[in-house]
Parts: sequence; C-alpha cells; structure tokens
Amino acid sequence: MPRKSFARLSALTFLPLVSAITLAQTAPQDVPYPPGTVAIAVDATDLAQRIIKVKQTLPVQAGPMTLLFPQWLPGNHAPSGPIDKLAGLKIVGNGQPITWKRDPLNVFAFQLDVPAGVQSITTQYQYLTPTDSAQGRVVMTPNMLNLQWNAVVLYPAGHYASQITYAPSVTYPAGWQAATALDVAGKDGNTVRYDAVPLDILVDSPVFAGRYFKQFDLIPGAKVPVRLNVVADAAKHLEAKPEHIAQHRAMATQALKLFGAQHYDHYDFLFAVTKQLGGIGLEHQRSSENSLGTGYFTDWDSKVGSSDLLAHEYVHSWNGKFRRPADLTTPNFNVPMQDSLLWVYEGQTQYWGNVLTARGGLRPIEASRDAIALVAATYTDNRPGFAWRSVQDTTNDPIISRRSPKPYRGYQLSEDYYSAGQLIWLEADAHIRARTGGKKSLDDFARAFFGVDDGAWKTPKTYTFEDVVATLNGVLADDWATFLRERLDGKTPVTRGIEASGWRLVYRDEPNALAKARQKEADGGADYIYSVGLSADKDGKVGEVRWDSAAFNAGIGSGMTLVAVNDLEYSQDALEDAIKAAKTDKAPIRLMVKEFNRFRTINVDYSDGLRYPHLERITGKPDYLTAIFAPKK
Repeated sequence: MPRKSFARLSALTFLPLVSAITLAQTAPQDVPYPPGTVAIAVDATDLAQRIIKVKQTLPVQAGPMTLLFPQWLPGNHAPSGPIDKLAGLKIVGNGQPITWKRDPLNVFAFQLDVPAGVQSITTQYQYLTPTDSAQGRVVMTPNMLNLQWNAVVLYPAGHYASQITYAPSVTYPAGWQAATALDVAGKDGNTVRYDAVPLDILVDSPVFAGRYFKQFDLIPGAKVPVRLNVVADAAKHLEAKPEHIAQHRAMATQALKLFGAQHYDHYDFLFAVTKQLGGIGLEHQRSSENSLGTGYFTDWDSKVGSSDLLAHEYVHSWNGKFRRPADLTTPNFNVPMQDSLLWVYEGQTQYWGNVLTARGGLRPIEASRDAIALVAATYTDNRPGFAWRSVQDTTNDPIISRRSPKPYRGYQLSEDYYSAGQLIWLEADAHIRARTGGKKSLDDFARAFFGVDDGAWKTPKTYTFEDVVATLNGVLADDWATFLRERLDGKTPVTRGIEASGWRLVYRDEPNALAKARQKEADGGADYIYSVGLSADKDGKVGEVRWDSAAFNAGIGSGMTLVAVNDLEYSQDALEDAIKAAKTDKAPIRLMVKEFNRFRTINVDYSDGLRYPHLERITGKPDYLTAIFAPKK
C-alpha cells in the first residue's frame, strides 16, 4: 500500500478511537459536580442587535475538562441545539486565557486543560439570536424576549444534568417584566437573581419577558398557583374579556379534574400574542412556551373558540414531563434520545388538548367536532404515505427532518404520531366506553397513569409500552397490546374511532366553522386539498399538493405559483368558481402556472365540486364524542 494511502487510512481508523476515548472520559455519572455551584449571568438588553451576552463562573479542578452545549433538546425530541448561534467563546482562569479546542467529531463539546492552581474559570460568549426568520426562530424583538437556557448554557461533561447546580441571573431591558418557573431570589436594578437549581430544572424553566405584560390567576386562591403570563407587541393586544379568561380558568380546572394530581409547585403559562416573535408551543413541567397572533384576545369569537395550544402544552406537564417515556429520559442533554413512544407523549396529549379545550369552553363542542373532522379527513384522504410508512415510523421524524418543511407531506409523512395518535386514543376511549356501558373511559386511564404521586415533580416517572398496556388493562381487560400495535404498525386504519364514537366523516361544499376561521387567519390562502387537491397562499404559491389527486396527476407540483385560472388572473375566488363550474360543465380546469421563469398551462380533470370535511351523526349509535367533550363535574 502506498505510504500516503496508509497514512490516510490510519488517520480514519484513529478518529473513532479518539472519539471513543473522549466519550468514555465524559460519560455522565449520577454523582454531584464536586467543585460546586455554577453561576450564569445573562445580559439580554441589546434589543437593537439582538445579541445576548453570557458570563459563566464555574468552580473547577485542575486537569482535562469538557464543556458541553446542549444538543438533544426535550420537547424537540431531536439533536437541535442551536450551536451555530454561539460565538466569541473565551475562557479565563486566574486572569489568564485558557485555550479550548472543539471536538472534531462532536461539535457540541469544547475541550480544555485547567492549569494547576486554578479553582474557577470564567467563560464569556454571545448567543447571536436570529435577526430574520430565515436564520431560525426569532426570540428577541423590541418588545419581548424568549430566553431558553439551553441556548445560552455550557455545562461540565461527566455528570447527570440533575447533579450540576446553577445560580442564574438575567439583566432585562429597563421597565420590562419577566415570567418563568424559576423562583426569584432577589433584584439589583434591572438584574433579577433566581434561586439556584439543578441544570435539568434550569433548562426546563425558560423565560418570557416584555415591555407589555399582564398576568392572570387561573385558579384564584389555590395552594398551588396556575398563572397565565402574557406579553404582547403592544399594550392593546393584552385586553381580554372576563368571559374569555373564565374559559381559561375552566380549562385549567378541568385538567385538574381529569388527572387528579399536580406535578409542580406552581405552573406558569408563558404566552406571547405577537406577529414578531417566532411561533412556539413547547412544554415544560412547571411552565410552557406559547405564542399566537395578536388578535388572540381582542378578536376572540365565542362561537368559534380559541386554539387548543395552551391546553395541549398544559397536558404535557403530566404527559411527557412527569410521566416520561423511558427512552426519552437521558442523563444529560448530550446523550441521544429515542422517540418510540411519542404516540403516547404527543398523541395522547393532542387528544386531551382538544378535549380539555372543549370541556373548559375555550372551544365550543361544535368546533371541537370540526377539529376532529379535519383530522379524520387527513387520515382518510390525504395520507397515502401509509402505503410505505407506519405511524410508529413517524416517531423518528424529529430526528430525520427536524421539523423542516416537506414538498409532499401527505406522501412523505411527517410527525403523524400527533394526529394519528389522537385518533388512536379516540378509538381507545370509545372502545372502553362501549365495553363498559359508559361506566369507564380513557379518563380512568389518565387518572391511573398520570395522576399518581401528587405533588412530586423533580424526578420524572418513566414508562414503557408494557406500562401503557398494563394500565389500560387495569381500566378494561382486553388485548391492548395487539390493539395498539395493529394501528401503530399500519395493519389497521387509525380512523375507526370516528364511527366508534357515533359519527361519520362526510364532505360538503362549505367549510365547517373552524375551517372558515382558519381560512380567515390565512389571509387569502386557499385550501382545496379535498377537492382538486392543492392549497395555495394569497399570492397563489402552491403549498401542499395531495398525492394522487387530480392536481397532482395533472402535473401540479409543490412550489409552483398559480398565475391564472381559466384565463382569469388567479385569486381564491377564481379557483373556487372554476371548481364549481367544472362540476356542471365537466370541462377541465385550466391553471396557468409559473415555475421559476417558465409559464405553462396545465389542464386539471376534476368535476366533483367543492369538498370540505364535516362530522355527521350515525343514527342509532351511542354518541360518545359529545360525552367525551362534556365537562367533568
């Protein structure tokens, strides 16, 4: 073998060995970080350039040391730590700079040697927050801040996250108010010092802060407070009607009635009503990060109701944070996670989010049924990807695609464990109710599975597939393992719960009320997925094309722009009129499209008219769906 080739082979062979040695040296141990508490000070006052400055002081011992930036993020279920946003790292000990080196096989790891006699080091760096949505989610605006500790912390390798203590502080812009699950230890001007906590709790305790802030007590007088903390782009967006806040209170109360236990010492909804801060819905045990449009309060319509986002994230305090899948429970944030049980973690949370939103009155029962109709239609007519993938396989999607957009989502599939999981749990609920004559339901599973150890919150209680099956059998003895596996593995459709609950999916030529509200929010966007087979934004850019639909088979592709419909300039009305006309005259719909700098006309052969999902009662069958949405007394 030539000497140059041998040297190259030796280097390639050596790299895994180096990595293995590094991993062995930094493997987390369930022992305290012996040097002591780490201080982390965050300066979040640079609103113009949106740069967050960070200073950490770490007690250390002499010798080799590795600092880790969190890679695997809870709630994201993926290695999505924003390492690319960390910049300017400098490390100093006893006033002298200490050289660091990034691990070439693990870019989240920074290696250094602590000199003899150095008992503490200071790390200083910046978190360069996105200044445009193309760079990532915007977390800093002129009027608000979403501080996530995982984005600003470096921590010593070799220990469980629960065994490293941090004393955090944040300097906020003058006049701003902040909300977080962390407890305030003291204030020095615009700097807030928080009680020291283990790293896992710090990362699970993000901050929302803002110039315009309002807090609502959702369970007045309770020993365990539940609060809704709202920041907004402007003060006017904080104005909420008393009856709307009453619905939020009812939703929180219904959650407690469902689970029968609380796994937090206080709970804080962190909620932004904004067009500037990046969208988010992320769970934590004692809080949640949420954002919706500026009209959440001011444009509230009791007939349509509110989003189920807040209820969904609240449910996660029980499902996902306190009760946590065993393969998602890792010692620290740089040990890979596995997502095999996300159909419980997210799927059942999706189910209860819609249910609790209905039970609290945040969404009328009719709109809650509309939401189920839209999900049912998705899994009846717009998921041909199940011909080659299963619900179980989609639990890998957070790692595969990290929530990036897909050109043909219905065929590629995405994180379908959310909504497909929701339908599986609806069928399970209807099945239990039918077999027990309505005496038991999935509510009994929720209380037995999630409602244990009232008051405990610092240590998650893990579960496996076998634990889920055992608890279901405790509610109703049955072959639950087969029931779940057949649906998860694609042997049985996930849509059977609709008819099992006393309803059927039908299509009409008018959208249901919830779909109409969503179209209004889309501001001119057109959704004809269940008719001609495409959706488009207000400018005619095609978003989704249903695989094997009339539009797809004619050659319409995701990313094209609709320019004209039947020789008229494109608009939502023009396309809708063409779909209606084709039902009568049976003539193809002529769509002029633009692809890059090319224009052409595509004839779409479709004549079945407008089709929008609705649910319709099945005469003679028990109506379990209405019972599921009814408030608990």
